[in-house]
Amino acid sequence: MYAVVAIFDTKTEQIIKNIWQELKKQSISCYAFEVEDRRPHITLASYNKMYINEFIREMGSFCHHQSAISINFKTIGSFLNSGTLFLSPTLTKDLFDLHLSHHKHFEKYNNNPHSLYLPNHWIPHCTIANRLPLDKLKEAFSYCSERISDINGKLVEIVLIEVLDKKKEAPTVFSKKLKV
Repeated sequence: MYAVVAIFDTKTEQIIKNIWQELKKQSISCYAFEVEDRRPHITLASYNKMYINEFIREMGSFCHHQSAISINFKTIGSFLNSGTLFLSPTLTKDLFDLHLSHHKHFEKYNNNPHSLYLPNHWIPHCTIANRLPLDKLKEAFSYCSERISDINGKLVEIVLIEVLDKKKEAPTVFSKKLKV
């Protein structure tokens, strides 16, 4: 499986990595450390299969015209029955437009009609913890509610990753910095 993710500026990325580290230190969640070199991100799209070289060429062209996007987190949330805790960004016009234009541009690759990242299904988020039992989810929610205040940053890079579940890896296949 492949995913297209938006990556944060260095300062925002470090804030989220610090939260991940604190949750691990508190024995609440090891989510961030389950996949080698995991980076905080917002997933824009997922794909089961693709013609990778063609997709990369198109992605380079698509991203060439994209500018960095201001991002603001004021909310934490959870997906129902998932044990997932996430930061939810304010859905600005720029973030909405990036997501929608990506899906319009790459429509021929949308081979998974059940993807949670398709327009009208997407809930933009940055995962903080995942697959937690209810008691740990409550603990993570409480900890993060008290620990986290507004986070302001930018999305500065679009990355195509290949998700290799069995190897616990998600290597970068292609990356493009956004215009600052």
